[in-house]
Amino acid sequence: MIKALKSKSLLFYFIISLFFYEIVLKLSISQPISQESIFYIIMFSISLSILFFFVATLFDGKDVFVLTLILLLALSVIFCSQMIYYRFFKTYYTVFSATQGGQVLEFWKDILFILKKSWFWIVLFFLPPILALILKNRLLFCQRPKLVGFVLLLVLLVFFHGFAIVDIYFGDRGSNSPYNLYTSPGNPFLSADKLGLLTAMRLDAQRLIFGDDFSVLPKPSNDDVINPIAEDKDVYNPNVPDTPSDSIDQDETDDQTNDEIEENIIREPNILDIDFDKLINNEQDEKVKDMHRYFSSLSTTYKNEYTGKYEGYNLILITAESFSPYAVHKDVTPTLYKMVNEGYKFTNFYNPIWEVSTLDGEYVACTSLLPKRGVWSFYHSGKNLMPFTMGNQFMKLGYKTMAYHNHTYDYYNRHISHPNMGYEYKGIGNGLEMSKAWPRSDLEMMEKTIPEYINDQPFHVYYMTVSGHMQYNFIGNHMAIKNKEYVKDLPYTEAGKAFIATQIELDRAMEYLLDQLEQAGIADKTLIAISADHYPYGLEHHEIEDLAGHEVEKNFELYKSPFILYTKGMEPVTIDKPCSSLDIIPTLSNLLGLEYDSRLLMGRDIFSDSEPLVIFNNKSFITDKGRYNAVTQEFFPEDGQQVDQQYINEILDIIEKKFYYSAMILDTDYYKHVVEE
Repeated sequence: MIKALKSKSLLFYFIISLFFYEIVLKLSISQPISQESIFYIIMFSISLSILFFFVATLFDGKDVFVLTLILLLALSVIFCSQMIYYRFFKTYYTVFSATQGGQVLEFWKDILFILKKSWFWIVLFFLPPILALILKNRLLFCQRPKLVGFVLLLVLLVFFHGFAIVDIYFGDRGSNSPYNLYTSPGNPFLSADKLGLLTAMRLDAQRLIFGDDFSVLPKPSNDDVINPIAEDKDVYNPNVPDTPSDSIDQDETDDQTNDEIEENIIREPNILDIDFDKLINNEQDEKVKDMHRYFSSLSTTYKNEYTGKYEGYNLILITAESFSPYAVHKDVTPTLYKMVNEGYKFTNFYNPIWEVSTLDGEYVACTSLLPKRGVWSFYHSGKNLMPFTMGNQFMKLGYKTMAYHNHTYDYYNRHISHPNMGYEYKGIGNGLEMSKAWPRSDLEMMEKTIPEYINDQPFHVYYMTVSGHMQYNFIGNHMAIKNKEYVKDLPYTEAGKAFIATQIELDRAMEYLLDQLEQAGIADKTLIAISADHYPYGLEHHEIEDLAGHEVEKNFELYKSPFILYTKGMEPVTIDKPCSSLDIIPTLSNLLGLEYDSRLLMGRDIFSDSEPLVIFNNKSFITDKGRYNAVTQEFFPEDGQQVDQQYINEILDIIEKKFYYSAMILDTDYYKHVVEE
């Protein structure tokens, strides 16, 4: 008996090690450990350990130990790198991102900083191979199992893995359930939380190699795809006048009273002339045909009192690195403060974080599509027709369309995605020359680029800034160091002050931009839109709370952000309606009088009378009726609102479909099937 147990010591060591890795990862990022996750980690760790044991016993003598050490070292590197990546980006990397990992090395100084802070956890992650070396002769004695033992182990592998799968398939099938995360592409952080990191990465690799399996999603029909939050008022009736949204509070309109507006505006839908019936009848591809049915049955938004308000204007669209409410100070960042408070003031705007942080944040803001799980959606969109991006819409109208990024031009393959959006694109290395620093100056980018377009009207320009990038300190962050004197007396943590110092550079850039527009005499004919790529996750949560001056709720409030929409001389407008970066493209398209199809975008024109829907990466949501936390499955109603489970399920179904059809648009190049070039 003792000899038999000894011969299986390697198997037991694998089991203990895999469980150890998973638990240490959770502890290293302060992630709660639930009974559900423990169950799946144990089941899958045992089955994977048996597989490792089988592989090891194919060899003899020292080769067994060498292979064991290689496996353990590989696992240590995987878990350690995921912990570092999470501390950097507040999510886990996907297998696809790992294949592009060379680009992350551009942030080697930041990585070293995190490594230094995380040394204790790094040591723990490498403990299994270290102990294996120490206990080599005693613990890792291994004897190849005979036929009976081999069969028994095979039965155990099938049992433990199968038991976990059966529990998944017969358990809850709701949003973010183990079933949902196991059978369809899901949030990698939630997948790892509930199923274990190794299982989440295995599923991710399977989908990357063999393709996605969306079979678990309900097939849409004309009855169930109509957006229930749109209700009857979104059914097109050209004889019914439009009405302004109750969520918009405006003291004064430019030339007309609300009564005059209501009398003159006819409810005309924001759609293109697409014959979906003909497309359905002529389509041979079942996936594309299914998409035709889905989009043709969706509700639309309608033209309203804001339609074409800025038609013919220049547009400057900016995705600002880590821009947040804590960057807006009346005295320290006066230009940002002016633009937030003297333009359209969105009091309930959100910038959810997605899997690929900055890139996905850009993708959502520039396309009004949700990112596909497990890939770089923006990069993959580079081969597709993207007719609703601002660059492509304005290029058709004869505008000069430029895009700039004050970092390496091909980082995240922007040299592929951004020209495809309709821009002449320049970054460092393909036409934009800037001083060496990290991060580089947004102000300098404005100084270098504005002369290239300001005299070529009309123009549309897109910027992706970088001055607000972490790490937030006064040691290696050049923008923080440059502006240190302006924040030295602020009552915040050192990191908090450094963050604000980086945002001062964005403020100076905006001051310079407004001044140049004024000198050119076009400040009142240029609309400026600014949103963040994500919240400043380079700050620890307690540092964010220090800046906020109160406890910051992590599922919703953490992602609350300003959305600047400003032009000189406008009357300030306050918008309380819940909205997000997903709504930027349809909102701008309507304001600028562009032709677009509201059914083919995942966001909504904020100024329309459509009901709001803010979607988060973990499938939590905000509507006018309240907030739903999809992780805890709790609904927090607005005052006076009551909802039942059916309402929650309907919204979750809408969200599932938006994720699904966003991915399908990317995979099938869908716009090519419905929009003429």
